[in-house]
Amino acid sequence: MLPVSQTLEIDQCNCFAMRKANRQISRFYDAHLEPVGLRITQFLTLAALNEVGSAAVNPLAERLDIERTAMGKMVGFLERDGLVRIRPSPTDGRSRLIELTEAGRRLHDEAAPLWHEAQRQFRQLNGAANVAALRGALSSMVVGETKAIKSDD
Repeated sequence: MLPVSQTLEIDQCNCFAMRKANRQISRFYDAHLEPVGLRITQFLTLAALNEVGSAAVNPLAERLDIERTAMGKMVGFLERDGLVRIRPSPTDGRSRLIELTEAGRRLHDEAAPLWHEAQRQFRQLNGAANVAALRGALSSMVVGETKAIKSDD
């Protein structure tokens, strides 16, 4: 059994460092959203739909940088729970649009202050300048031929 404190070659892996930080930050936000029964990925989906009104699965998955199949599965759970509805697109009969239900809108509105508090505490714990620098660095990260897409999230 390896001691947790032992330095390994994987500790120099950029992907490992990012995944580890992602899991820790996700747990932090999940804990803040737990009182309303949401995880950060679910909240961000509700928040994106709250902003745009309705969206097809593919653009929503692209906006949130989630695999299309994972997005479809999450939307299925949100629909089952009565938080979103899926309806045919009025302009393209082959496409289906996802939109918040009234219950989804209420849950988003209830969860938003919890998310804002997580944002505030994260800034307080890490320093506003560090958080801004981190987001700036992440948005300018280049992976292969593709630069990370900058967003204002």
